[in-house]
Amino acid sequence: MDKYQKPEGSLISFFSNKVKQYGGINLAQGIPGFAPPPELLAILKDISKEPYHQYAPGVGVAELLDWLENNYQKYYPFSRNNFLIVNGATEALSLLYIYLMKLNNGKFNSLGFDPVYESYKYLPTIFDSNCIAFSYESDSSINFAKLEDEIISKNIKLIFVNTPGNPYGKIWKKAEFDCLFKLSEKHNFYIILDAVYKEIYFENKPYMPFEHFNQRLFYVNSFSKKLSITGWRVGYLIAHNQHMQGIQSVHDYTGLSTPTVLQKAIAFYLQKNDGGNNYVSDLRKKLKISADKITKALLELGFKVPTIEGGYFIWAELPKGMNSGFQFAIDLYEQQRVAVIPGEHFSDNYKNYVRFNIAREENEINEAITRLYLFFNLY
Repeated sequence: MDKYQKPEGSLISFFSNKVKQYGGINLAQGIPGFAPPPELLAILKDISKEPYHQYAPGVGVAELLDWLENNYQKYYPFSRNNFLIVNGATEALSLLYIYLMKLNNGKFNSLGFDPVYESYKYLPTIFDSNCIAFSYESDSSINFAKLEDEIISKNIKLIFVNTPGNPYGKIWKKAEFDCLFKLSEKHNFYIILDAVYKEIYFENKPYMPFEHFNQRLFYVNSFSKKLSITGWRVGYLIAHNQHMQGIQSVHDYTGLSTPTVLQKAIAFYLQKNDGGNNYVSDLRKKLKISADKITKALLELGFKVPTIEGGYFIWAELPKGMNSGFQFAIDLYEQQRVAVIPGEHFSDNYKNYVRFNIAREENEINEAITRLYLFFNLY
């Protein structure tokens, strides 16, 4: 069998599963290598003895909804009715997509910014629809005249935005959001803002465009990355009152509810620990150290690395003479047991790119860098 034969399905799962089966360093999947906050685990241990083991209310437990309402009112006068607790941001994205299909009487075209995160790219294909990849300019800016032409010519009804981005950690500027919302008003398309990495930034805190909040904006977030609890699958979405009843009716027959005990633990932790700000602050410092170390090593090895402003990942172009991120990822894992993700998983335009997960402890990052040097000495 050709070792370079590409599998069906997610390349993230493919390479991450190699580590889970055969060992190695997982710089593929966005799994944090950090322990959750000790205070959170202590709360979980205590409340697991309480009677919180049956279905939660479909919208979420009161304590977590109250915390979200209070936390987000600094941006906009939200009420509890604007929030829905779901099984991770992935469910939020699929739930919103299904709901918007109902509004549009079937399939429609969406758009994501190239390189496009996998859920935006592949979710529409399940429903025989398309997600159009729109490229940033060479300086990572957005040509809004070109974007408008694309919206019109491809009849775009939904645009996905993530900030900081995945796989490329761009943070959107206020002026960029202002332009996007003007286009949304003019051409009546929806926007899903994916803010899972909202608190994972290196220098400048991401701007969130809640001043534009209206019936065309849906907001998605989760506690997975902020608290290093990706396995808990607790996320949430914010939607206009006009949509929430319809979204909840879909949720009732898909996700239904998120585990009560986990919601309670998160809510009690956030209430008692200033929203987890100290933990997240330390997390940002760790990620910045890892980002700087891996970037330095990759540049020395001949990679080209665009500036990233936040998130879990380094997005890098392979050294000159290497044209296949998939072959590189296969060889790197086979020879050094380091798993990364080929750029083509996100875009056909980035087959000579790879994505590195930096959300690992410093000793693991150091070991991965050592193995990268070994790989290139043997290549």
